[in-house]
Amino acid sequence: MDLTCADVLDRLERFYDAVPRDGARTEEYGALVLFVRDGAGWPFYARPRLGADEAPTLADVTAVRARQRELGLPEAFEWVHEHQPDLLAVARSAGLSVLEAPLMLLEPQRLPDPGTFSDVPVRVLDPAEPGFAADIALRRAVAAVGFANGGTARGDAGPAERDAALAQLDVAALEEEATRVAEGRRISVLAGTPGEGALASGMAMRVDDVAEIAGVATLPSARQRGLGAAVTATLARELRAAGTDLIFLSAGSEDIARVYLRVGFRRVGTACIAEPAAVI
Repeated sequence: MDLTCADVLDRLERFYDAVPRDGARTEEYGALVLFVRDGAGWPFYARPRLGADEAPTLADVTAVRARQRELGLPEAFEWVHEHQPDLLAVARSAGLSVLEAPLMLLEPQRLPDPGTFSDVPVRVLDPAEPGFAADIALRRAVAAVGFANGGTARGDAGPAERDAALAQLDVAALEEEATRVAEGRRISVLAGTPGEGALASGMAMRVDDVAEIAGVATLPSARQRGLGAAVTATLARELRAAGTDLIFLSAGSEDIARVYLRVGFRRVGTACIAEPAAVI
């Protein structure tokens, strides 16, 4: 690994460690740290402890899984393979299934105009607008349908399924979202038309000058129209305009990674996401 790549991965490790800390408490188990969310919201995960001298062991993984079960949390682990190459074998020996996702970094000089991918408008969500709560609910509904029907192929699920997935946000969740957007720690976007409504969505999390683009999803019925690329490019441009120096993402598959290559990203590593293997 060259020094430039090593520096990038070190910055990503600090980012991964910082993101959950404003909404979670931490518990340490050997070389692992478990993030436990304070209050309602999407549960966090465990990952290698920043600055640990030793690699996580099978005993560390087993202890964290027992604690996650005790707390009613998903038995979830995340890490970057290039930082902890031995953890892959440890996780698998513990009976965990590991998704190896392409970890990709933006090359700013290759970032195209979002309009080159699609003529469907992409807009950045503004907490000052009266429709912000409804927009956030739509963003989450599009993501729910998109990720429930993974991949890049077109499908039947569309606006009807999106509308069925809409859920009323609680006040605390909305206030948290608005605060993070106002402070520049989060950006959310929606792509859609007046007739079809929201068709694609995405968001970014930012800590200082590092940001991760995540949750990019398109309704299956609207796929292969360049919407995922347009959403990603819009988020990347907003982040660059805000002074973000390092922008990265994890692709769910090699097919999805090819979409991000068109937006100016290149692969720099592998993001691992582990959970209990399905019982057949």
